[in-house]
Amino acid sequence: MKTPRASGILAHITSLPSPFGIGDIGPASQAFIDFLVAGGQSYWQFLPVGPTDEVFDNSPYMSTSAFAGSPLLLSPQWLVEDGLLAESELAAPPTFSPYSTRYEEVRRYKTALLGRAFSRFAAVGDAGFGPFCAASPWLDDYALYMVLKEVYHDCAWQQWPAELARRQPQALEKAKERHRKRFEYFRFEQYQFFRQWRRLRRHAAAQGIRLFGDLPIYVGGDSVDVWAHQAIFELDPTSLLPTRVAGVPPDYFSATGQRWGNPLYRWHDRDEEVQKELYAWWQARLAHSFAMVDMTRIDHFRGFESYWAIPAECATAVEGSWLPGPGGQFFARMEEELGPLAIVAEDLGIITAEVERLRDSCAFPGMKVLQFAFDGDCDNPFLPCNYTTTNCLVYTGTHDNDTTVGWFLDGRMDDRQRSLIKRTANGSLHDFKGIHHDLIYLALSSISRLAIIPLQDVLGFGSDCRMNVPGQATGNWRWRCATEFLTADLASGLRQATELFARGRKEPVKDEKK
Repeated sequence: MKTPRASGILAHITSLPSPFGIGDIGPASQAFIDFLVAGGQSYWQFLPVGPTDEVFDNSPYMSTSAFAGSPLLLSPQWLVEDGLLAESELAAPPTFSPYSTRYEEVRRYKTALLGRAFSRFAAVGDAGFGPFCAASPWLDDYALYMVLKEVYHDCAWQQWPAELARRQPQALEKAKERHRKRFEYFRFEQYQFFRQWRRLRRHAAAQGIRLFGDLPIYVGGDSVDVWAHQAIFELDPTSLLPTRVAGVPPDYFSATGQRWGNPLYRWHDRDEEVQKELYAWWQARLAHSFAMVDMTRIDHFRGFESYWAIPAECATAVEGSWLPGPGGQFFARMEEELGPLAIVAEDLGIITAEVERLRDSCAFPGMKVLQFAFDGDCDNPFLPCNYTTTNCLVYTGTHDNDTTVGWFLDGRMDDRQRSLIKRTANGSLHDFKGIHHDLIYLALSSISRLAIIPLQDVLGFGSDCRMNVPGQATGNWRWRCATEFLTADLASGLRQATELFARGRKEPVKDEKK
């Protein structure tokens, strides 16, 4: 990573203030980018932006598509500007909570708006729609998948009639024609999403803000990706269900590990056609990501070195085993096809020397999380005094951590630990600043090339504003920041701290592999 010293904020798009119950990629994101500029920031990191559903509690890491965008993130105001909605249709939205996303209410409201917008779109057309569809080879599979999910009452694709589950061409074509209007509707949603995304990205570039995305290594089992590319996943040939699933063994977050349930890739299949399709799918996925963002974090990077394979019949992740991943040759092939890869390796959890060697051989920066630094070991690699390279990103915490204030006040931490943290962070137990200020200063002052601070830590919020609790199936991904918290004073203080440690905004230089 050859960028100058810089800093940024981690905030998912859903968390941004807006009148419509959820942040969006229109004015809500534009306003946040302007706040970042006022705060002297250079990067905006957010979570995956694919479609989510209630089955997995709207987790952005269990999307129904690795390529599509979430229609819940569409801006109704920009649809008005495009003549697809009337101002009056937005005049009296439901009373949404400014502090929490109520996905069911948001989905009901935005689906109704998009239905009206589609009716107007279908009547007048758009010259850009055809070229967009032609340039999006994933789109027709996605639209048909969404149609069939409706037709079969949201059943998993493995439960559809066999000719559809097994993708017999005549059956697919017949279904597409029978439900042509809904098929076109789902293509319309994606057309609008990517039109709006391009507008957002232009605004970010004009303001000097680099967009920092997130790419989960795995995809959901009930997703268009697995349905459309069955050969590249470990599926039972009869049931079409996964034979082994992804997760991680017991660790800091969970005593029984995490059983994510995603199907595994056939990295070791000897069939040349399977390997060809698998690598082509990954190449298309990475190319699609880099068309949307300037840099992307690969979630669970260690899975490329080795991955935890859990027999599908097991209820927890305890009875899994490590299997070798595709290793460095995978990234060499991707770089050969796509050029330099602006990738951040999420290298948290059980990390071995082999994983570190893979990360370093690719020159990908890893992650340093300050909440993991204070275990009493003076050689802890997450302590800034032990950083040996600038080619890393430092975080106070991530979306999987508690907020820094919540972490510090957690009942499981005793006063001895708190004393150690305060002495390490600022040398004093007797100050009037919160722990979030201490860790922000510690992150900004480190040698790490890039410091990323969750918005909740900038605000000094507690555990009630946590984004995700790993291993907890419900109640995640809901936190929202109300408008009144993003003040000019907050931006000014953030800018001062950023400039104090030479992370002020500069024109970024082109990323190059070491």
